Order: sequence, then structure tokens, then C-alpha cells
Amino acid sequence: MRVIAAAPPRRSRRAVAAIFALNGFLAAMWVAHIPVISDRTGVGHDELGGLLLLLGAAAFVGMQLCGPLIDRWGSRPLTIAAACLLSAVIVTPVLAVDTVTLGAALAAFGFANGCLDVSMNAQAVAVERAYGRPIMSSFHGWFSAGGLVGSGVVAVTLWTDAGVVPTVACAAAAGLVVVAVVAADLRGRESLGAAAPGGIGDETASDAKASSSWWELVDRRRLVLLAVVAFGLMLGEGTAYDWSALQIVESHDTAEALGAVAFGAFSATMTITRFVVDRAVGAVGAVRVLRGGALVGIAGMALAICAPGPVLSLVGWAIFGAGLAGLIPQIFTAAGNLTDGTGGRSISVVVGIGYLGLLAGPAVVGFISSRTSLDVGLLAAIAALMPAVCLAGVVGSRDGSSSAVGEPRTSEPGGRATLEE
Repeated sequence: MRVIAAAPPRRSRRAVAAIFALNGFLAAMWVAHIPVISDRTGVGHDELGGLLLLLGAAAFVGMQLCGPLIDRWGSRPLTIAAACLLSAVIVTPVLAVDTVTLGAALAAFGFANGCLDVSMNAQAVAVERAYGRPIMSSFHGWFSAGGLVGSGVVAVTLWTDAGVVPTVACAAAAGLVVVAVVAADLRGRESLGAAAPGGIGDETASDAKASSSWWELVDRRRLVLLAVVAFGLMLGEGTAYDWSALQIVESHDTAEALGAVAFGAFSATMTITRFVVDRAVGAVGAVRVLRGGALVGIAGMALAICAPGPVLSLVGWAIFGAGLAGLIPQIFTAAGNLTDGTGGRSISVVVGIGYLGLLAGPAVVGFISSRTSLDVGLLAAIAALMPAVCLAGVVGSRDGSSSAVGEPRTSEPGGRATLEE
């Protein structure tokens, strides 16, 4: 038997949380600067819509390419490389001068973001296994918090006319510093040997199954069901990003400023809830949290649609955010525990399909509302959450229990995992 040193779980948790926060922060650098970048490049709404699809396609490609590499090399080197790449390319959109250069910049940004999305979630699964209890939602909470901080930084720098390029360049430099600081504490491939029952196996088991393909080892039925639920959940989430503000304004004939509050309410409750939902998962299990959260989200959307006034509609959007907050983390945890490998490909498939739902949400609602009304179109979000209610059992562990997180088989104090040669 040989003992391989690994970072203590607490340090790994802080490191992965920093990566999630960094991803949210850098994403905000692009999203919050969209109006400025559109004006600088002369890109109209139609062109911007096409470029956003290009960004999404590049992200999807990055996700699918990253999965097999994680299974081969582990998520640590991929997380470091993707975070560094994202930090570097975040500057390119603000340097673009026309549609072509902006398209190239967004393709690079999307690819890097897709790679980081999969690799950091694989890291989160590994850290959660080391803890032996649910902590995945808190990582996604840090992503949301990073996005809020990034949006605030952009708002302040635009208000003070600090300069767009210097602002994003400083953000890129800060990103590289963060990666350099936390890289040593990310979970290495060797630390994944201390797996939960039904999770990642040791090196001997991995070698024994080396001749089998991932497709032969994975529970394909559960993989498909997880992807279906992820698509629906992120479709619902996407409707809030693009339609919450407009729904308040159109349905209640109120000021645009109040419409902006609707998205703020959704984002705030989602962020806060993500930091507390792990305790609920530990207490009642992932299955009940998934089903209950989806039902809360459905109730919130129904209130937002049917409310007689803007205040109750705002409350509905806030409830919708709270309901959705902890659901996707349960799906990603379950995906990471589908096989006895590192789960990179399983996560990449589920994250990728979910991301397609995020992109499809605004389009589906727009298509329906253009032929009826926006409130009718938003019923698509309610329908999208129904698979989570009906198929909640898919996030149960492979042995049939209610949690996808188990106890490590062997470990030593101080974060040292033991592996059999």
C-alpha cells in the first residue's frame, strides 16, 4: 500500500469555492459590459443574438471535449488550465472592433467557460466525496456571489469612467493570481481514490476496467434522465434571466426600474438559498430537496404570472429563485457519481444538455409569447420543472439511498487519502 498526500478537505473546499467565484466574476465582466461592447463594435441586436449562439456552441464543444480529458488526467490540471484560459480571454471581447473580431473573442470565451464549467464541477464532486456530506450547492452559491461582485465592479467602474479595457485587464490579472494561489489545494486525481460507495473506485478497479469503454460502464438510463431534468431546470432558469424584468413591465404596466428589481430578487434569493440548501440535503436527502424545490419553483412562477399587481409578482420571482437554487447542484453531484471513474464524461454530458436548456429557455418563451402573451409563454417554465418533480428519484445514490454522497472508504486525518497499489 502506498499513501499519496492530498490537500486537506477544508483547503480544497476553499480552493474550489474560489474557482467557482472566479468563474462567476469573469462571466459578469462580459455580461455587464454587453451594452458597451455592442456600441464599440457597432453590433446590432440581430448580430448579437447570432454571436451569443456562437458563444453557446463553443461552450458546448468545450464541455464535451473536457469530459474525456478529465477521465484521463483528472480534473485538477483541466481546472487550472481552463481557469487560466478564461482569465486570459476575458479581455478579448472588450478589445474587439467589429463583428468578426467579437465573434472570435466570444468563441474563445465560450470554449474556456465550457471547459471550466465541467472541470470545476468535477472538482466539487471530489471535494464533496472527501467531506462525505452535501456541500455542492454552496459552491454554486459562490458562483452566484462572484457574479454579483463582478456586476458591482462593472457598475462602479462605468459610473466613475475608469475605462473598460483597464477594468477587464485588472480582472484578468486578478483571475490568474487567484488560480496561482489555489492551484496546489485543488483535488488531484490520486485523491479521488477515496470514493463513496458506488462512486469513484481505486486505481486497481480503474485498471481492471480499463478495457471497458465509458459507455459500457455508465448507467445510461440514469444519465439520460439526469440530462432531461437538467435541461428542464436550466430552461426554467434561463427564462428568469431574459424575461423576469420584461414580465413585470408588460404585465403590470410599471416602470422599467421595477422590472430590474424582479431579476435582482430572483438572483438574490437564488444566491442566499444556495448557501443553506446543503443542510436540507443532509437532513432529508437529495431526492426530497429536488422534488420540493421544483414544487416551490412552480408555485413561485405561478404567482409571478397570476399576481394581480407588481409587488406580488416580484415575490413570485423571488420564490422562483429560491426554489431553483439548490436543484442543479444535486443533478451534477448525481452525474459525477454515475460511474467508477472520475465522472468527467458523465458531468460533461449532463452539464452540456443543461446548458442547451439555458439557451433554449428564452427562445421557447419568446416563440410562445409572440403568438399569445408573455404570461402564457412563461408557462413553459412551469412545464420545464415537471420532470424534476416526477423524476426526482434519479438523484438517489446508486445503492438506492436518498443521497448521492457517501462516506470515503479509507482516509487518514489531515486530508491524506490511502490507495492500495
